[in-house]
Amino acid sequence: MDGGDGRTYAHPPRPPGPPARPGPRRRVGHLARTDAGLKGPAVNTPGRGYSADDPLFRTRRSSPLTDRAVRRRRQALFLLFFLPGIALSSWVTRTPDVRDRLGLSTGQMGLVLFGLSVGSMIGILCSGRFVSRFGTRPVIAFGTLLIILGTAVIGAGSAVPSASLVTAGLCLFGAGMGGGEVAVNVDGADVERLTGTAVLPTLHGCFSLGTVIGGAAGMAATAAAVPVSWHLAVVALIAAGMLVHAMRAVPAGNGISISTAPSTPAPGPGPGPARRPGPQVWKDRKLLLIGAIVLAMALAEGAANDWLPLLMVDGHGLDAAMGSLVYVGFAAAMTLGRFSGSYFLGRFGRAAVVRASAVSGAVGLLLVIFSDSAAVAATAVLFWGLGASLGFPVALSAAGDSGPDQTARVSLVAIIGYVAFLVGPPALGFLGDHYGLRSAMVVVLVFVASAILIAPAADTRGRATAMADVPHHTPPGTNPAGQPRENRS
Repeated sequence: MDGGDGRTYAHPPRPPGPPARPGPRRRVGHLARTDAGLKGPAVNTPGRGYSADDPLFRTRRSSPLTDRAVRRRRQALFLLFFLPGIALSSWVTRTPDVRDRLGLSTGQMGLVLFGLSVGSMIGILCSGRFVSRFGTRPVIAFGTLLIILGTAVIGAGSAVPSASLVTAGLCLFGAGMGGGEVAVNVDGADVERLTGTAVLPTLHGCFSLGTVIGGAAGMAATAAAVPVSWHLAVVALIAAGMLVHAMRAVPAGNGISISTAPSTPAPGPGPGPARRPGPQVWKDRKLLLIGAIVLAMALAEGAANDWLPLLMVDGHGLDAAMGSLVYVGFAAAMTLGRFSGSYFLGRFGRAAVVRASAVSGAVGLLLVIFSDSAAVAATAVLFWGLGASLGFPVALSAAGDSGPDQTARVSLVAIIGYVAFLVGPPALGFLGDHYGLRSAMVVVLVFVASAILIAPAADTRGRATAMADVPHHTPPGTNPAGQPRENRS
């Protein structure tokens, strides 16, 4: 109808008078939603027509951990990081007993550890593709199951005794670590993105806490002369119960790549949407520098996990129980560094934290290698542990923020880290057989020192800001925890 001003309206215009009074307002953060509309910018609230992956929602959350499913998922990831730590330190602290039981030299023990490398490479090479195809949940479950089975087989090989059986157990263990741990890091990076807080350092702190508890139990078992087979069998049973409990809170579908997800054909004639190839993340120079940081810091951690007890026994003259005690000190320093990492990251930023970590690790390694005092070397191990604590998780967080396709980026960097973590120690054993373990650790020192120079690559804040406008794909009908979302329309 004609409104009297020459324009036609579908409905009669509002008569002159005072403006309509808005309905009652509800405060959401710093914005107000009214029944008549919005005052200010749109409020991105999950369940009100907005995806939790919306970049504006990701920048401001009122209380992300109030969501029960997210909270349960995070607690499940705590257990899934804690479990491999216990399993790893349980057999690492018994390596002197396993070596003596099998009657092997240091070089021959390095060959046995090569089974860990073979298994880890199989798991690492398959993990990224499996996560992109099936999601993180089945890969985490299968990988952790292999860790538990490998722990039991290592114990059985020590009981026989059989070097071949121990090697097979290490191969299973490595496949589980290489595959399952990549997947659980992808899931942890997703929880970190959803909660808007630094989660990965705390999750890796749970791994280190597991190594402390497992190492302490291993030290007690060594002092009490408990057979390795009985010790590792108990660890495997406990780990199996933890796995069953944790997997119930891990959602399905996370990590599936858009390029591998089945496409839904559009209605009507014509072909459906084509699958988009994933970005070639390995061509990203900054991401490769982040991978180099992970390579150095993971090598520092892996070298200690596999060789520190023997390094203190053969290189500094301690007995097996004291060597295990030094390893527990290393694991405790790692745990302290990771649980306090969120504070330092919020205060100083990623680049400064990575640089300080590399300096601490280099100082610790320098003293362990060149000091002839067992007391000084044992104390320096604490600096080594603090230095190695944050490099891996902080670099994974940086990789997730470095560009699109978070799954591919975190997988690539995690793969680089686990290559160093699991393949480096056997190479150090080969060098240690020819030049001694203390001299072999010079290689680790060089890598850690190089991380000091490339630490600025971990600062991806500029990229994260630029990527805030890139849409993130969330499966329809899911909330941040990956659980079905209530339809509130």
